[in-house]
Amino acid sequence: MPHYLIFFNQQWVGDHEEAWYQTRVEPSTAVVRDMREQGVLVFAGGLEEDLAEAASADATSGTTVVTDGPFTTTQEWLGGMTIIDVPDDETARRWAGRVAEGCGWPQEVRRFKGGSMRGATPAE
Repeated sequence: MPHYLIFFNQQWVGDHEEAWYQTRVEPSTAVVRDMREQGVLVFAGGLEEDLAEAASADATSGTTVVTDGPFTTTQEWLGGMTIIDVPDDETARRWAGRVAEGCGWPQEVRRFKGGSMRGATPAE
């Protein structure tokens, strides 16, 4: 079956009070729990929001250079992702909708082209 990436950019979350985020805990974890029970979940998780904690690696010059911070500064950056293993685009879109409902902010879904997920470990 194809694998799909459901993801959001941090800026799509919006500005909310801490109390609002607490209202999203149960609905978002419920979606992940449902994915696990349905056997479609490969991995789910949010990313560290502080870009100072990021590092980048660039080997385009022929020498690999690893530096602190993001590779480039952009207006948007990845905030979190979910990888699922489902039979078709329709099913992936349905799960993306469930994740959007659970989190309370937009999600994008895209199919991985080719490649292999061998060695991937399911989310715990």
